Amino acid sequence: MEFDTIAAIATPLGEGGIAIIRVSGTDAIQAVDKVFKGRKRLSTVDSHTIHYGHLVDEKGDVLEEVMVSVMRAPRTFTREDVAEINCHGGIVSVNRVLDLILAQGVRLAEPGEFTKRAFLNGRIDLSQAEAVIDLIRAKTDRAMKVAVSQVQGKLSRLIEQLRHQLIQLMAHIEVTIDYPEHDVDEVTRTLLADKSRWVREEIEKLLRTAKQGKIIREGLATVIVGRPNVGKSSLLNSFLQEVKAIVTDIPGTTRDIIEEYVNVRGIPLRLVDTAGIRETEDVVERIGVEKSREMLAKADLTLLLLNYGEELTVEDRNLLQVVQNMNAIVIMNKTDLPQKIDVDAVRELVPGLPLIMMSVKEEEGVERLEEAIARLFFAGSIQSDDLTYVSNARHIQLLNEASRTIGEAIDAVEAGMPVDMVAFDIRRTWELLGEVVGDTVSEDLLDQIFSQFCLGK
Repeated sequence: MEFDTIAAIATPLGEGGIAIIRVSGTDAIQAVDKVFKGRKRLSTVDSHTIHYGHLVDEKGDVLEEVMVSVMRAPRTFTREDVAEINCHGGIVSVNRVLDLILAQGVRLAEPGEFTKRAFLNGRIDLSQAEAVIDLIRAKTDRAMKVAVSQVQGKLSRLIEQLRHQLIQLMAHIEVTIDYPEHDVDEVTRTLLADKSRWVREEIEKLLRTAKQGKIIREGLATVIVGRPNVGKSSLLNSFLQEVKAIVTDIPGTTRDIIEEYVNVRGIPLRLVDTAGIRETEDVVERIGVEKSREMLAKADLTLLLLNYGEELTVEDRNLLQVVQNMNAIVIMNKTDLPQKIDVDAVRELVPGLPLIMMSVKEEEGVERLEEAIARLFFAGSIQSDDLTYVSNARHIQLLNEASRTIGEAIDAVEAGMPVDMVAFDIRRTWELLGEVVGDTVSEDLLDQIFSQFCLGK
């Protein structure tokens, strides 16, 4: 496909050693060549080479000292001619270089437009393009591995394998309809049922990884709750290994929501330290308590802290009742103090929830807490690297629908329905799987997906 030439800053804005301006399109190399002064003209150099020189403005004044990479189509990310200008990092210098390039008739790229062109030019499929976002946003090594495998096409290859089986089934049905005299009905139905069951089982295998994949991709919204002064902020600081939240002996120190990401055994936790939940006359603290209740209702995981050195209060009991049907872990903190809490009473109130004894102050019990979190969501450990994870909500929805439609095809075969009616469900399954990799997808959806990207990607 042919597009106009685009440019954007491909590195984060701010002070840094190097910044990169990426230019892609038919006139990318010529546009940069107009303002580049070096030993050779960029239009004459070999592909995939880098060249030292200076950028000059319309008056001939030197604007920047640069290194320019030249990459010619089709062996580039966008499958277009690409020039990447490496200049000094700095907001003023980078923007001046970008303005100079745009003045050569180049258009400022839209968010994600480079990746969109890679998809439209057949360099990657849609699932690989979406995985680029996951790679950029990865919060843990595990999330990065999953994203890298999808960028490399691991999910795409499996989807294409399933679609190939379905297209063979559709071809067989077409032959059966066109040449009924050569058809052995029992053989055809057996083939349809067996192949369809295999496709459904493979889809179900993918869906079984969906919960873990989504957690690895998006993280667990984890809320730390409890009465004031039970150690919530201390636990947050312990996870982060830095003093992020103010910790004092004065109840009600935390008035607002503090949110940070931490890595717990490959699981990204979006940790939220909330204001202590209690009845209070303080207007600001009361607003914080209300925010805490709101966050608690939205949490994927709740860490409820109790004070090991104090007896259970009415507020403690109320919180235990609130979390008893949630994904929650009850933590008895401050085990360095003499025991006053009734452990058996706590177990009776939340019989099905994990109970962890720990002292954040003495850094005891952190390993047990991490193990409990992993066991709660991953049965103790994350699955093998060999698995193909599905982590994207759009993919999960499409696979669920594909599983349903291929199931309807199996039911139709077993009910003795005509094969041409079975073909409708098989074709619909093939189309749904095609939407995962972008073979059958609307322009509006493409715009929505790529609008999530940052400029320069």
